[in-house]
Amino acid sequence: MLHVRSIWNGAISFGLVSIPIKLVNATESHSISFRQIHTEDGGRIRYRKFCELEDREVTQGEIGKGYEDADGSIIPITDEDLSSLPIPTAKTIEIVAFVPADRIDPLQMDAAYYLQASGAPAAKPYTLLREALKRSNKVAIAKFALRGRERLGMLRVVGDAIAMHGLLWPDEVRAPEGVAPDADVTVRDKELDLADALMDTLGEVDLEDLHDEYREAVEEVIAAKASGEALPQAPEPAAGGKVLDLMAALENSVRAARESRGEEAEHAEVKSLPQRETARAAPKQTGGKKSASTAKKTAAKKTTASAKKSTAKSGQGTKKTASKSAASKSTAKKTPAKKATPRKRSA
Repeated sequence: MLHVRSIWNGAISFGLVSIPIKLVNATESHSISFRQIHTEDGGRIRYRKFCELEDREVTQGEIGKGYEDADGSIIPITDEDLSSLPIPTAKTIEIVAFVPADRIDPLQMDAAYYLQASGAPAAKPYTLLREALKRSNKVAIAKFALRGRERLGMLRVVGDAIAMHGLLWPDEVRAPEGVAPDADVTVRDKELDLADALMDTLGEVDLEDLHDEYREAVEEVIAAKASGEALPQAPEPAAGGKVLDLMAALENSVRAARESRGEEAEHAEVKSLPQRETARAAPKQTGGKKSASTAKKTAAKKTTASAKKSTAKSGQGTKKTASKSAASKSTAKKTPAKKATPRKRSA
C-alpha cells in the first residue's frame, strides 16, 4: 500500500457501480531546487505579498481568488462558488468510454496518478474494473474535476493497480503547422538502410539503467563546495568537425555504436560513400596522356624562358654559344614548345 498523502478523494463511476478511491501522485521529482540569494552577502531573497489598495503586506489567510474582467475589474470567486458547480465530476471520476490504447495520442498525456481503493467496500468493484480492463485490452476514458477545472483522464492497469493519466483536451494540443521542413527533400534507399542499421545497432535499452547525470554532477558540485574541496572538472568535449555528408555521418554512427558494444570494426559492413566513387572517376577526367603532354609543355616553356634570360645577360659571343647549346639540348622538346606558342597568340 502506498503511504503517500492523497490529493483528492472521491469515487470512480462505472455505470451504476461506484468505487470509492483516493488519488495519489504516481510520480515524484528528484530535481535539485535552489534558493535565491543576495550575491553580495548570501542573504535569502524572499517575496512578500502586498495589497495594492492598502499598500501593506497581507497573510496567506487574507488571500483569495479573483477573475479579471476585460475592463480590468476583479470579480471575487470563493471556494464555495466553485464547490457548488453543477457538474457530476466534482467528486467523481466518471468513465465515459472504453477505447483501444493506441487511440490516445501521446501528445495528450499529462500527469500520472494511482487510484487507490478506499476501504474494504471498494476492494471488489476495484478488482472488477481492473480485471475488465485487462481482459478487454482497452483503456477507460474518464472526466474528473481537480484544482478548479474539469479534466480528461485515461485509466489503465499497472501491475495490480489502476493508474490514471491526465489528458489534455483535444483543443489544447497544437497542430504541427510550420514545424516540418519546407524544402522538398529526397531520402535515398542507402540512407534509409544505414539509418535502419544504426537503429538495429543501438537496439533497445532497459529504462531502469538510465539516470539523471546532470543531477548527479550538480550534487558533486554541492558536496565539493560544502567540504571546501576542488570542484570537479568538466571533461574535454569530443573533437569533431562539421559532417556535411549524411551518408558519412550515418556510417560513422553505425561504426561507433558497434565499437562501443565491443564489436569489431570490420563487422560494421559500412557501404561505399558517393565520394569514393567520385575519387575513382577523377583519373578518367585527367587522363595520363593529357597530363604527360601538359608536363612536357610546361617544361618546354621553362626551358625557353631560361634560355631567353641567359641570352639577355650574356654577350654577343655568349649568345651564339648559348643559343647553340639551348638548341642542341631542347631538340627533342621543340615540337611541344611550338604548339604552345600559337595557343598563347590565339588567346
